[in-house]
Amino acid sequence: MTSKRQPHRRSLSVAKLDELIEEATVDAYGESEQTVGFFTLLEERLKLPFKTEVLGVEVIVERLDMTDDQQIVAVCSRGKSQQRVSILDLTLPDPPPEGAEWIEAFRRWARGR
Repeated sequence: MTSKRQPHRRSLSVAKLDELIEEATVDAYGESEQTVGFFTLLEERLKLPFKTEVLGVEVIVERLDMTDDQQIVAVCSRGKSQQRVSILDLTLPDPPPEGAEWIEAFRRWARGR
C-alpha cells in the first residue's frame, strides 16, 4: 500500500533558476531595481491566495507587498489578524502554488547578492 502523502515538490535546476533570475533582473541596475523586478514578476505570476503555515499555524497568503526598506513580504492572514512575513522566510505548502518557482529564484538571487 502506498502512502497518501507523496512529495509533489520538484526541485528546479540551477540553470532554470538562473534563467528566472536573468528574466527578473535583465534591465535592472543595482540591488533595489533588481528587487523591484522580482516583486513585479512575483505579483504577476504567483497564484494568490494560498494556504501555508507560519510558526505552525495555518494562514492564508493574501498578497505581496514591498516594505520601505525594499523587502518583499507576504501579507498573511488568519481570521482578522494579519502578519507580514519576509518572502525569504515564508514556508511554502506542498504542493507549492503556481508560480512558486519565482520565490525559489528570488531566494537564490538574495543569497548571492
